[in-house]
Amino acid sequence: MADKIPVTVLTGYLGAGKTTLLNRILSEDHGRRYAVIVNEFGEIGIDHELIVDSDEELFEMNNGCICCTVRGDLIRTMHALLGRVEGAFDAIVVETTGLADPGPVAQTFFVDPVLHSRVSLDSVTTVVDAKHIALRLADSREAQEQIAFADQIVLNKTELVSSDELDRVEQRLRAINPLAPIHRAHRSRVPLDQVLGRGGFDLDRIVSLEPDFLNPASGEPGHTHDEHCDHGNGSDHIHDHDVHSISLASHVAMNAEKVSAWLTRLTRTRGPDILRSKGIIDVKDDDRRLVFQSVHMLLEGDFQRRWRPDEPRYSRLVFIGRHLDRDALQAEFMACAAMHA
Repeated sequence: MADKIPVTVLTGYLGAGKTTLLNRILSEDHGRRYAVIVNEFGEIGIDHELIVDSDEELFEMNNGCICCTVRGDLIRTMHALLGRVEGAFDAIVVETTGLADPGPVAQTFFVDPVLHSRVSLDSVTTVVDAKHIALRLADSREAQEQIAFADQIVLNKTELVSSDELDRVEQRLRAINPLAPIHRAHRSRVPLDQVLGRGGFDLDRIVSLEPDFLNPASGEPGHTHDEHCDHGNGSDHIHDHDVHSISLASHVAMNAEKVSAWLTRLTRTRGPDILRSKGIIDVKDDDRRLVFQSVHMLLEGDFQRRWRPDEPRYSRLVFIGRHLDRDALQAEFMACAAMHA
């Protein structure tokens, strides 16, 4: 992955502050050259006029929502960009329209052979408007999906709400996506080394990026409770949201073939509902951790570092999506236990 060009997908609902963050990326002295792809909605583009003058390469796509043209215009634009002089830029930023579903954008970098060999998806960074996000979550499917797909969230315009309101907003965001770290910001001012070059889609770095990912499930020793916990059954299911998260845990070692087949079948048949998932699985008779993640119907995973001698061995999975039945998923997962082999 070291030889590939990193790509940051910058998303967020209309008015959240994406262009402000992009301008910071382009104007700060960080020593890197960025190529920028700006997606516009409508026949007449304007977002590109709001981007500061810079030496970076700028490409405009105004054929509509990027998720609708992801298999065409985005791929062609990326191919044209990669066909330029090698070494002309160090990284790529794709700014989506505020109405875009970032899932298909992320998928593009895995399904197109040229892109898969030349670039790596470094991060899906979602900018959130702290003042108006509650309204957006109530009336916008896209706002929910942008949060669900993020591997990090910039919570912007924090100066417009009280401290208590800000805490409530964070709790709401974590109920949708417990995997993404949240950076509070005013005018999108967040240290760029926190949001760029993260390797958010690098399997080797899942746990290092998200240390709370191995937080035991509700009911397990060491679990950290918040107001969204279901103290009865360990579910993270939030009934008043369209998009929600579910976590599964088990201290029983899994059968490698069974759990791999289940994950493959699950992403193939339930991909449209399961927006994101990640997991670390304890496999019987193997001293390495099986790590996986998925985006819609795309699944990748392999064995990563060895379990440490003092480290509790157990499986932890998180699914983010719609219409998720925790009991059914838990039963299917436990059917993969080595005792059933």
